[in-house]
Formats: sequence, structure tokens, C-alpha cells
Amino acid sequence: MTVYSLNFRVFWPLVTILITIIWCLFHALRRDSRAVKEKEEEGGCQDNVSSTNLQLLFKLSLLFLLCYFVIRCCRSSSLQRQHGHHAQTLQPHTRQQNRRSLLETYYEQQIRLSPHVLGHSKAHVSQIVGELIKVGKAKQSDASVTFRGDFVQIGSAYEQHKINTPDCFDILVPLKMPQSLKLETLFAFAGKETTPMLQGSVICGVAAPKKSEWVKNFKQFSDGFCLETSLGHQLSSALVLKWFHWKIQRCLNVIRYQFEERCHITLCVCEENLILKILPRSDYVCCHISMSVRLIPAFHLGDSVFLKAQPWGRTLHQEPRLDAFWGISFSRHEQKLMNWFKDQAPTNSCHLKCLQIMKSLRDISCKALQPNFSSQWTAILNSYNLKTALFYLVLQVPFENWEDSLFLERMEDFVQFLRDSFQKQVLMHFFLGNSNPPSIITIPKKFKEAPPVNLLEGYQPAILDLASFQLLSMWNQFPQIIRMNSNSRYFIREPSRCKHTVFN
Repeated sequence: MTVYSLNFRVFWPLVTILITIIWCLFHALRRDSRAVKEKEEEGGCQDNVSSTNLQLLFKLSLLFLLCYFVIRCCRSSSLQRQHGHHAQTLQPHTRQQNRRSLLETYYEQQIRLSPHVLGHSKAHVSQIVGELIKVGKAKQSDASVTFRGDFVQIGSAYEQHKINTPDCFDILVPLKMPQSLKLETLFAFAGKETTPMLQGSVICGVAAPKKSEWVKNFKQFSDGFCLETSLGHQLSSALVLKWFHWKIQRCLNVIRYQFEERCHITLCVCEENLILKILPRSDYVCCHISMSVRLIPAFHLGDSVFLKAQPWGRTLHQEPRLDAFWGISFSRHEQKLMNWFKDQAPTNSCHLKCLQIMKSLRDISCKALQPNFSSQWTAILNSYNLKTALFYLVLQVPFENWEDSLFLERMEDFVQFLRDSFQKQVLMHFFLGNSNPPSIITIPKKFKEAPPVNLLEGYQPAILDLASFQLLSMWNQFPQIIRMNSNSRYFIREPSRCKHTVFN
């Protein structure tokens, strides 16, 4: 059944017009009849009476129109005031909706990677690196460092928060020491006198059963991999990297023929890292993406904690005393924490989405900064610092508040947490020196009791204040920043069906 409603904006003007017309006609007829009687008595003409009535009716019509327009103007001004008040009431909500919609579109079109492309890229990387390790393990020397026989996939590509391109991967290659030699870590952190990049590094000593055995049994190892200092023999990150580069190159020469019809593989030092470059030939990779794999030699310390070699630029081109510094990788613990939180949070949790958006906004906002501050901006907001901030945040915010419909609020929490950290000049390492980690993570006692590590130590207070200001400015102006840097690059269109689902 159709329901009709009365439109008062039309109804009242019509009623006014009708009443006015009836009143004018009634008034005119009365005057007309009175005038006719008078003229009949005086014997005058009726034409003057008719003209007089028409003039009166015209005057009354003008008066009505004037009144109507006055009422209409008053009503419209009142409606505008009401509408303005209503718009002011709705403006914050509408603004939030617009910001959320813009971030959603930006995330889907330019940040989120296609699982199809990323999955195939990881599969090809695993196949090639697996062959390298297999060949390297088959040709071992007892007097040297050797391959353990496996590799550990780390970094954003395997933690599901990679952005922009699916072509860069990080692989830890675990190594073994010769029998009878043991590693001893010394938590002599780099401190303020060195770069912030070395915060959390350790010195790795090498102990033999007897000091006399160094000359007798381990002289070749000592000359090839160790530095002799007042603290004894220390494993050199630079020397291990040099050997590792030579070893991987020899292994690559063995397996290259297996893949010559599929891809071209080269090994190089690029941006201070040892990079395996994979360039596809013909239809080897269905998405035709060249891949870069960063290979990192590492030593297992127990409970999934690894020592990893520092990048080349931090060892080969700096003071010799820095050659002994090694980084500590808690990648397995980080992945375990992420998986645990994923099980606790809603199925559509937005924690990784927030991390990806923050990383992307950091990159595109960097383009408008001065070159001298741009490098410091990306270093302060490096991926590990952002991931560390997220670890703290997911434990502070209730699990149910991480559902995707609330991701804009969680982004605001993320920005506020980082600003507070910059203003306090403190962002503590989540694992090293953390005496109270989440119960689901098992960290060796010596790492829990290690000296706490501040990831922001070494940065000048003025730089952190500027970073705090820039972070807030970036968040407030991200709609303009996104529109200035938008382009439709990757990957959310549906890919064609891939025929490389099974490797030969």
C-alpha cells in the first residue's frame, strides 16, 4: 500500500494564496455591489467602478507577493542556520569516514600485495636457495665454518606485512663452528659513541677447550675468521661475510646450469648486503618479476635465537674494532608472537594493515623532506622500530578492538604511541633485556637478563623532536600526501591463471 506524506513547503503557500484570493474576491464583490447601488442612485457610469475594483485587486496582489517573499526569506535563513548547525554536528563523523575511505582505497590499490604473486615468488626463492644450501653442505671442511643445511625465512615478506613490491626477500643461512669450538656472546653494546644502527649488537668470542689448541688445531680457523684482542679470540663479522660470499659464489657456479633455461642468477654486494639476484627468462615466473634475495650468514645460539652478520658497510669500511660486532635475530620469536596474536584477535584483525600503512606513509612523506633529515626520518621509523612499537601496542589494546572496522582508531593509537616514544626518547627492544616478555615466548635467560636496549639511543633530542612533529604532520595531512603520490601500480587486479603451479 502506497503511503503519501504532506509536503508542508508546498501546502502552506497554496493555502495562503487561496485564502487571499477568496478574501480579495469577497472584498471586491462587496465594494462592487455597494458602488453599483450608489451609481444607480446617482445615475453614473459603471466603467469607473470596474476600473477601481481592478486597481484594488492589483494592489492587494502586490501586497500578498511582498508578504510571501518576506516570509520565504525569513524561513530560508532559519533553515540555513539549522542546516549549518546540523552540518557542524556531522562534520567530524563525515571527515573520519572520508579519511577511512581514502586509506582503504590506498591500501587496496597501492599497498596490499597479491597473494598469488607473493606466493609464487617465495616458492621460487625457496627452490633456488635450497639448492645452494644443498650443494654447500655437500662440500664441507672440518677446519672451517660449515653450512648447517637449512635456511630461515625472515622479514616482512614472510611475516605478511610486506608493502609495494613482492621482489625482495631476507634469508638467514645458519652456519656451524668446527667441533670443540664454542661461541660466547658478550653484551658490550655499541653505545652512544657509535651509530644507532649498532644498538643491540654483541661481541662474539670463540672459546677452545685449551688455549694451546689454537696454534695446534685451529690456526687456520683463527687466521680466516677471528680477531685477536685483549678479550681473546673474537669472531669477525667481516671475515665471515667474506668467506660466505666466496662459498655462495662457488655453490652458484654448480647449480647455475640447472636454472639457465628458467632464469639468470647473479651474486653481488648491493647496498651493503650480499644479494642474490634472480632475473626470469621467458615464462619462468608467471608474473615476470625479478627478485632480490638478501643472504645473511648466522649462528644459532639456542631457543631459535641467531647471531647474524652485520651488513658489509658497517664492518668493512669502519674501525677494525667494529668487525667483532654481531646482530641478534629474534625473527622466530617475532613470528610466534604475531601468530599468537592472530589467534587471539578477530579474524579480520587490522594490526598488520596498520603496520603496512604506516610504512608506506613513511616512504611517501619522505619525498618532501630535506635530504639531510630524510635519511634520519627513515632510520628512526625503520621497519624494525615500527614493528617493535606494534608489539607493545597489541598488548596494550584489547584484542576485540583490533577488528578491521576500527582500523582508523588503531592507526591513531599507533601514531600517538610513536609520538610519545619520540618525546620521551625511549623505545625499548621488545626481547633484549625484557625481563617480563609474554608468557607464550620462551627467551633464553641470558637475553632476558641482558642490559636493556633503547632503539632510539644515539639520536639527538632535536632530531627526535623534529621526527615527532613530522609524524603528526604526516598523519594530519595524509589525504593530501596520498593524492600527490598516488599511482595505480600493483597488484590487486585478478591475475591470469598460472601454469607454474608445480615445479619440475
